[in-house]
This record gives sequence, structure tokens and C-alpha cells, in this order.
Amino acid sequence: MRTAERRAEVNQPRRSAAKTLVSKAVKVATGGQVGDAVQALKDALSALDRAAKAGAIHANAAARRKSRLTRKVNAALGGAHVQTAPKLTKTTGKAAAGKAAKARIALAKADKAKGAQTAAGKARAALSKTARAEAAASAAAAAAKAESKVQSRTATTSAKPARAATKKAAATKTASKTAPAAKAAAKSPTKVATPKAPARAKTPAKTSAKKSEV
Repeated sequence: MRTAERRAEVNQPRRSAAKTLVSKAVKVATGGQVGDAVQALKDALSALDRAAKAGAIHANAAARRKSRLTRKVNAALGGAHVQTAPKLTKTTGKAAAGKAAKARIALAKADKAKGAQTAAGKARAALSKTARAEAAASAAAAAAKAESKVQSRTATTSAKPARAATKKAAATKTASKTAPAAKAAAKSPTKVATPKAPARAKTPAKTSAKKSEV
């Protein structure tokens, strides 16, 4: 903890001095402060180098800040408008910012879907188009096949009641034809053959009379 405090005591003033000299150089270059722009730029670059050498900031961060500062000062001396504030001040509300973000996302998605405008990208786009066309054709064929199956099923189901109705009509017709014959047969009684009584055996009366006469 003591080491961190000692490092903060050494590094913090150097960071603050570098930031102060950088902002002073920008203000002098844009005319917001009286002074020599070239000398202010040199002082800021030297402060960034000292901070990087002491370890207050990273060497790459120092180089990046020096490059940005140099370009900004040169642009300001050339007459271009340069932003002096360290950060941009948002002037749009949350709703407008949300709409802008959605628009950027949609534009990025459209560019990504479009693909690279190269020979390989065009070939991939053509392949994707043909694949989509083939998929659409196969889907249409499958839908037509399913529709034909449904129509055939409905036709068979409608034909079954018709067949049943014809069979029923034929059965009623045959029944109506056979009904009068059945009624006539019921009215005329059938003659039943009665069995004849067996013949009586003749008694031997005469033979007995002859015997008595003898």
C-alpha cells in the first residue's frame, strides 16, 4: 500500500502536467489563448516524453497522444476547425441516440448481407440466390403434392357415400320385387300329404266255418 502511494505521488503530478501542457498547446493553436503555438507544442511533447520515461503513462499512449496533438495543432494553424474540449458533448436526447444507433445497426447488417464486391463475393451471392430459388421450387412442389393428396382423399371420401347410396338403392329395389312373391306365397296354403291308414287284415272267418262243418 505504501509503494502504491509513493508511485501515485510521483506519477500523478507528471500526468497532470502533461495534460495541462497538451490542452494549452491546443488552445494556443486555435487562438483561445495568447502564446507561441510552436513552443507550446514542444513543451507538451516534452512533458509526454518525461511522463512516459518515468512510467506515469505507457510509452505507446505517449506516442499516440503526441501524434494526435501534432495533427491537431497543424490543422488549427492551417485554419481548420479543431475541437478544444477533451470529450464531445452530447446534444441529442436518448430517443434520438437510440434511433441513430438502430439505423447504424441496420446499415451494418445490410452491408454485411451484401458481402464483398469481389469475384468470390459475387460467386457466393449467385450460389446463395440459386440455393434460395431451388429451395423455393422444392417447397412449391411439396405444397402442390400435398394439395393433390388432400384432393384425392376428399374425392375418395365423397365417392364412398355415393357407392353406399347406390348399393342401398339396389337393395331396396330387389326387396320391392321380392315382396309381392313372398306375400302370394304366404296367402296360398301348401297342401300337406296326409299318410293313408294301413289296410286292416282280413279275419279267417270262412276257414273256421269249414272246420266246424267237418
